[in-house]
Amino acid sequence: MLDFLMHIEQWLPTLLDQYGLWIYAILFLIIFAETGSVFMFFLPGDSLLIAIGALCSTADNVHLSSMGLLLFIASVLGYIVNYYTGKILGFKFFHEHSRFLKPEYIVKTNHYFTKHGGKTILMARFIPFVRSFAPFAAGAGHMNVFSFMFYNITGGLVWIGLLLGIGYGAGNMLGIAVDLF
Repeated sequence: MLDFLMHIEQWLPTLLDQYGLWIYAILFLIIFAETGSVFMFFLPGDSLLIAIGALCSTADNVHLSSMGLLLFIASVLGYIVNYYTGKILGFKFFHEHSRFLKPEYIVKTNHYFTKHGGKTILMARFIPFVRSFAPFAAGAGHMNVFSFMFYNITGGLVWIGLLLGIGYGAGNMLGIAVDLF
């Protein structure tokens, strides 16, 4: 099962054949899980988005605009859940007697997100492990929620749009190349 999830982009045509339009819900849940939990960092967000874009260019019943909007919503909601999880649980993991997670680390995280939080949230979308951890750290570090939301929405739009667009373009070019031969 873990291998299937880590390489789901290879199974997209099969999933589409077997589940039809349920593929929208399946992909929504995968993107939401990867961005919404620190523990789902192993999911293949970037390669999956490129593969979905290519699928949209070749499949008649999967549309780029619908898929883009749905996955954008999934990525933004996932970050919001992860942010509030960090905000609520962040301090519970940091206490005086912890060997690795000390309260002063939260203070440092707070200072970091005050100074560099926006760039981090925006750029984290493109770095697999960081993508799953940054919103949690932003919540734990009490990054301003309005600033977080601006960079969350902007980052989600750029991440989803760029990678789906690359996949869609590559799928169209490969489709043209196959037609030539």
